[in-house]
Amino acid sequence: MQSVGIYEAKSRFSALIELVEQGEEVRITRHGKEVVRMLPVRRRPVITDEQIARELGQIDALHATIRAAVPEAAALRRNGRSTAA
Repeated sequence: MQSVGIYEAKSRFSALIELVEQGEEVRITRHGKEVVRMLPVRRRPVITDEQIARELGQIDALHATIRAAVPEAAALRRNGRSTAA
């Protein structure tokens, strides 16, 4: 962690940004009191193969619980009813 005053931060801003990009935390102070804290952005991890497999499994399980409408329409036709309202 690096701590700098506002005046120094203005004159070294690009260098401080580079430090933050490298993972360093930078604190900017005014009269010795912290007013700004610059932290590196934490990037969201890319989805893993395990997560993809789990999601696909959940989709397959959902599909298994959904009844197809075609057999229901065929049953209505067998009973002599029209599917149109």
